[in-house]
Amino acid sequence: MPKAYEEAGVSVEAGYEVVKRIKSHVARTNRPGVVGGIGGFGGLFDLASLGYKEPVLISGTDGVGTKLVVAKMAGKHSTIGIDCVAMCVNDIAAQGAEPLFFLDYIACGKNDPALLEQVVSGVADGCVQADCGLIGGETAEMPGMYDEDEYDLAGFAVGVAEKSAIVDGSSIVEGDVLIGLPSTGVHSNGFSLVRKALFEQAGYTVDTQLDELGGEKLGDVLLTPTKIYVKTLSPLFKAGVVKGVAHITGGGFIENIPRMIPDGLAAHINLGSWPVLPIFDVLEKAGEIDHMEMFNIFNMGIGMVLAVSAEDADKTMELLKANGEAGYVLGEIVKKTGEDVELR
Repeated sequence: MPKAYEEAGVSVEAGYEVVKRIKSHVARTNRPGVVGGIGGFGGLFDLASLGYKEPVLISGTDGVGTKLVVAKMAGKHSTIGIDCVAMCVNDIAAQGAEPLFFLDYIACGKNDPALLEQVVSGVADGCVQADCGLIGGETAEMPGMYDEDEYDLAGFAVGVAEKSAIVDGSSIVEGDVLIGLPSTGVHSNGFSLVRKALFEQAGYTVDTQLDELGGEKLGDVLLTPTKIYVKTLSPLFKAGVVKGVAHITGGGFIENIPRMIPDGLAAHINLGSWPVLPIFDVLEKAGEIDHMEMFNIFNMGIGMVLAVSAEDADKTMELLKANGEAGYVLGEIVKKTGEDVELR
């Protein structure tokens, strides 16, 4: 037992306990291509076993941000890992990638094996939803950097796409239709403002129950995991109907939709063409936020925006319905005469 390290605030034994606890969760994420298990110095994945002709690796990394503060306030850590996976795999799925594997990084002030098992169980749940293997990670106990009851969570995902099937928006033209895929809530962006508006300005707590939210506890609504769109997008990619995808994260509609649109074009979005989730009305009122500014911060009930040709719009909606997914026609692509995104 390394007593010197223990006296410095780092528990080696607790680290061993975490690894022991999470092995069963990691095993749930096994998929074709995963080689071996956790415990080595690197995670292994056999790309050749998947049969791609011209494989292009697509990677993404992200964290959960200050949504972790809400998890701590509510004492609920079992879903936050889903958010971490979602933020990474949704980004790479937006370019047509099939997620292959995921690695997580947890930094904490004190290694609490039971709590960290909750976190990693959520990461595993997210990997199962995305059909990607959890092949490695790191738990760093950092006393002096974090308080004993604090932790941070980030992740890294790698996916693959055929070179000819990468979705980059380059074929988008005037007249293409924009289809929105619904979000499950605030997802994992804008939580610094969420906390200020709801907890500081309005004086709510995570246990506050609001009629507007159907009587659910506010903390439960805010901690609803980010939707993972991998299985929603897959049949659309296979059908070849998607020209571009925008993952609506930080910056809302205004910053993210232009990321898939070629120069000289803009997006016309028809307000009222989809149901805005009640949590956003609560946020707008509690924070006294300008209604149009909300679209520059939050997803407003739409987690992904797809660009498809007008000829494929009906087919896209039918494919979504056939797979039990909802979709909303939000607007269209037009020649740019002003802003990149016009909300009307």
